[in-house]
Amino acid sequence: MLSTAPEYQITWEKLPEDFVLDNKPVDNINQPLLAAALTESLEIAGKLPDNSLTSSNYGICATVNQKMVVKAPDWAYIPKITVSRQEIKRSYTPQLQGDIPVIVMEFLSDTEGGEYSIKPTYPPGKWFFYEQVLEVPNYIIFEPDSGEIEVYQLDDLKRYHLQKADANNRFWIAQMQLFLGVWEGTRENRTGYWLRWWDENQNILLWGSEKANLESQRAERLAAQLRAAGIEPEI
Repeated sequence: MLSTAPEYQITWEKLPEDFVLDNKPVDNINQPLLAAALTESLEIAGKLPDNSLTSSNYGICATVNQKMVVKAPDWAYIPKITVSRQEIKRSYTPQLQGDIPVIVMEFLSDTEGGEYSIKPTYPPGKWFFYEQVLEVPNYIIFEPDSGEIEVYQLDDLKRYHLQKADANNRFWIAQMQLFLGVWEGTRENRTGYWLRWWDENQNILLWGSEKANLESQRAERLAAQLRAAGIEPEI
């Protein structure tokens, strides 16, 4: 998707204390669950360094032509912040407070959210902001009800291009050294489609409940083996 933009100047400034953030409620009931699931599996797998940041419906800022712009993607991953977490309570400004996000995600809902908007004039559309202002390498648009996923990556000309899935229907996110794909199943009383991570060996990154179940199954198998050998396992 291409856009013709007027000349614009981008600077990186902290959100003013008196700036009024948009406090409208999340319009997608699935958004908090999907976002939490993405973060949890990264954390359990040891893929979240102490100075990294994941955000959900949290303002990411830039100043375009001396006007503050704030967008709140449904999920984002920032590899490194360079300030204390106390300093990014209200919002996060790339370059000033740490890295550009390497991936942002939007989860589609019944309400039009401007995910495809290339509007360059103030306030700019989400697509334009992620592509032309922040230059986020990976932009994900996910439809939770149908499980359809669109993965856009920046080319050398800083334009997003739709990517094709691999043979496993997954997408390689080079900056995270992980695959991203769609998984169908149940978590926290929600049955449907989820976004999941796989490592370079195609092993899925587990959620806490899955890891606990796996460890329980292993313990049961070991106990059965001990009993078969005439040894009563210690409880």
